[in-house]
Amino acid sequence: MTPPRYRTDHIHYRTLNAAVSARFWIDVFGATETSRAVVNGHLRVVLDLAGLAVFVEEVPEGTGAPPPAPYLGLEHLALVVDDLDAAVADLTAKGATLARPVSSPRPGVRICFVAAPDGAQVELLERTGG
Repeated sequence: MTPPRYRTDHIHYRTLNAAVSARFWIDVFGATETSRAVVNGHLRVVLDLAGLAVFVEEVPEGTGAPPPAPYLGLEHLALVVDDLDAAVADLTAKGATLARPVSSPRPGVRICFVAAPDGAQVELLERTGG
């Protein structure tokens, strides 16, 4: 029996305000909006982020925010860039803030984390092969 082939389809990004959060992904990371719909009474904005479908979907008022990292479960989204310094300069010029500064956890890898809406973080990753 041939094992199943898995492919990415989408991720869900839960938020209290889908329009505001979607605007962050569009303005800061260059995502494009592909659709909008009301699902179960809440706005869902679907974005294309570097080929990944991101469903930015509102949750009811009073829904708890994630705890500070680290915690169990899916913690963050990582985007790879060719030039981390240029990416940080571009993002901060667009108003983004770093949640954690640039560091090098091991040779050939440089990372930082960008603060996203609702307490989320986006890792930027540069692999230099060193």
